[in-house]
Amino acid sequence: MLKINGDRVPVLNLFCGNQPVFICEKAVPKIVDCDDQEMTETSNCTSEDADDDEDTNTLQTEIGPQPLTVMKARQMLSWYTLSQNASVSAVDNNPALRPLWLRCDMSDPAGTTWFGAETICMGGKVSGVKLYSVTCKGSTSDRSSLITLDELKQEHKKRHHPSSMVIKGNARFSLFGSTVVENTTIESQISVTVDFKWSHVESILETPPLSSTAHLNIKVASGDMRSPMYEMYRELEFLQTLADGLRTGNTEWTEPLESMSAVNLTKAFLEELQNTVKTLQEQAVKPAETPKLKTETETPINNSLLERGDLDFVEQLWVKMRKSVTSYQDIADCLKLVIEALRYGDVKPWIHRDSNSSLSKLILQSYHKQIDHVSLTGVTPISMLLEMGLDKLRKDYINYLIGEELTTLNHLCYYLSTEVDLQEQVIRLRKLHHLLEIILTCSTFLELPYDQLFLLTQSCLQHYKTYPYDEEHNFKLQIKPALISHFYQKEHPGVWGVEVSSGQGPREVRTSLQLSDQPLVDHVIFDTDCPNETVNGDSDEPAFFSTMVCCSLVNFA
Repeated sequence: MLKINGDRVPVLNLFCGNQPVFICEKAVPKIVDCDDQEMTETSNCTSEDADDDEDTNTLQTEIGPQPLTVMKARQMLSWYTLSQNASVSAVDNNPALRPLWLRCDMSDPAGTTWFGAETICMGGKVSGVKLYSVTCKGSTSDRSSLITLDELKQEHKKRHHPSSMVIKGNARFSLFGSTVVENTTIESQISVTVDFKWSHVESILETPPLSSTAHLNIKVASGDMRSPMYEMYRELEFLQTLADGLRTGNTEWTEPLESMSAVNLTKAFLEELQNTVKTLQEQAVKPAETPKLKTETETPINNSLLERGDLDFVEQLWVKMRKSVTSYQDIADCLKLVIEALRYGDVKPWIHRDSNSSLSKLILQSYHKQIDHVSLTGVTPISMLLEMGLDKLRKDYINYLIGEELTTLNHLCYYLSTEVDLQEQVIRLRKLHHLLEIILTCSTFLELPYDQLFLLTQSCLQHYKTYPYDEEHNFKLQIKPALISHFYQKEHPGVWGVEVSSGQGPREVRTSLQLSDQPLVDHVIFDTDCPNETVNGDSDEPAFFSTMVCCSLVNFA
């Protein structure tokens, strides 16, 4: 017996949402291989949060959830119902139990995969139960074999004899994500789906009307090479490497992106700055017309939408060092060269007024020919380089968000604060990066208008002020179907459903049908008439698994 949230199981999510439920399934033997001997262990009761105390040298084979026989499931369902019936004196005044769902093996003619039960309470007492049965069929591309809307209505009428019925539709389409080319799945770290809900369904598998309610589900994992943020992601990863090295004392250096050593690159950079100043002096160019050095003499920093043309001296130095340093000593040697050039007045670089790094402060001091002594020992060099990267990336992100008028500096205070330690600053910067991955995905690939991007930005900013960094989180955005109609109207849904309901409140009963390109049940193997079918395949007629949920209302006397 397991206790989990209903939204963890696709079929249960249709009726239970995220409320806790009991799942009853067949106890699975744990097959353990140890010293070439095979042993088995069985567990009758587990918890979602239980810890497995296993020897690290033990290999355990996971079998997956196993169903009960339909007969055994019916017996368990009867016991649950009796335990909730107040008319049975032995259980009088017992509190209502959580809903119970039982995995079944489809051994009956109907092909039952789940039985379920939940209590109905009136006036604080259990007055009855709702009993659910879930039946499934394997995938088929033959639409004539699917149940019709009229047949679904008749099934509901046969069970409940309602005076009126409400019919609602729902569907999910994939707008961006993994694709299939010649039966090969190309995985993506970006997933954007849209959920539709509408009334007045007229036929099975109809396209959601433009009057539907639609919500985008956006899940983005950083590092997708198709993302316009990919180059910025690599920069952030180097920043994270420095932060991890500062925290653990062990830095895993990556292969340099430049053929020239970090020290030689820094020397060349300083010489270029000196030569530029000399050239300007010789040409007697006015200070106001002094051009800034190019960000990169050979290649641009990145080809993303966040590229800036106003990188100051410290930011340009960061770009060169992050592409070339391969050791702690590299960092110390490069910073030593820069500090000596500042101390002797060889260079007088410009920096942004709001720069916060330690090196920026030394540059400000150099304007007055008074530079504090800096001991480039211990973790100081890595800390200084980390501060340079934090400063640069923060400005990159601000440049885009403010430039596109998606937020204001006041709303970014949490993410830009330098009052917290460096590790926390990196965490907050990662959150901001993830936010931008989401925004640019919707802007670049979905071409969402400004007002939608603005709302999404505010939602993400508010979320990450409270919750930890999580690439698995689904960010949601309500949207008008007309804005994305060209993405879904000629596509096949991943999930399409219709629900017939009657009654009100706790006495509402529903009969539903779900058609999906993947089975909604994971504990049985389905027959299929499309053995070569793949998700979002190239066939003209997609194949769907059919899942039907029926409900019965049982009143206690």
